[in-house]
Amino acid sequence: MNDVPGRPRSERPPRRRPSALAERWTTIDGVKVFYRESPEPPDAKTMIHLHGFGLSGRYLLPTAERLQDDFHTFVPDLPGFGRSGKASALGVPDLAHAAARFLDDRQVTSATLVGNSMGCPVICEFASAYPERIERAVLVSPAGGLHNQPLKRAVRQLAHDGLREPARMLSVAVPDYLRFGVPSTFRMFRALTQYPSLERLLELHVPTLVVIGDLDPLMPSPERVHEVAAQTDSHVLLVVLEGAAHAINFSHPGELANIIRLFMADEPIVDDPNSPGTARVTEIHRGVHHPPPKNPEPR
Repeated sequence: MNDVPGRPRSERPPRRRPSALAERWTTIDGVKVFYRESPEPPDAKTMIHLHGFGLSGRYLLPTAERLQDDFHTFVPDLPGFGRSGKASALGVPDLAHAAARFLDDRQVTSATLVGNSMGCPVICEFASAYPERIERAVLVSPAGGLHNQPLKRAVRQLAHDGLREPARMLSVAVPDYLRFGVPSTFRMFRALTQYPSLERLLELHVPTLVVIGDLDPLMPSPERVHEVAAQTDSHVLLVVLEGAAHAINFSHPGELANIIRLFMADEPIVDDPNSPGTARVTEIHRGVHHPPPKNPEPR
């Protein structure tokens, strides 16, 4: 019965660590959608976090929860993923439309979108289709380009990444992947490989933060990413988090939340003193149209 389009897989609270965000349900275009929401801080901007391929929003919570006091925060399971109901279509434009309809449902006119992996091309498509509704974009470990083709290569990259992520990520990712299923995996991968991610990224006309980990096997080297980003007069700020792999929102939430706060305030990107460890933040590219830091570091 859970395979009926629009019907949620389960509205029963799962046995897992309770989120600091409220867990709620709504219906979008006939599909039951599960989402998490923070209280709305006074005068706070809205921020929506979009998950990656085959996953739910659950692994984004460590970062999203750290930002809930700064932004009105939403973390949905997009239709077809996680605890939300199955969708009749799985494609990047479909998911971007679903994100816009989710904002409609929540009576939000515009927001900053934060994505990981597949969530990044979804944000790029959202910005192309609804340019007036996106204030800023945060793209963490963008996926879906030539570097992830063909499918066998992507599977190997995912396997290598699994060895570099925290062991506790397995308890989050495995149930999500099993629930998503093999047929959906092939359909979604085909949609990602057909989507012009790089072209859409470089077309963004809002301040855009790209965060990559230097241990991420799904990404080209930071040097190659910088080379590509420097080919156009973009709005992109490119930051490398050394010591991180692909699921940065889960593995390095303190560092990532700090980077996002600084980006949103147009402050220089520096390490988070409250997140000690081996990870180190390095800004390697700032597009000519990206806002300059309000308080640049003294030289």
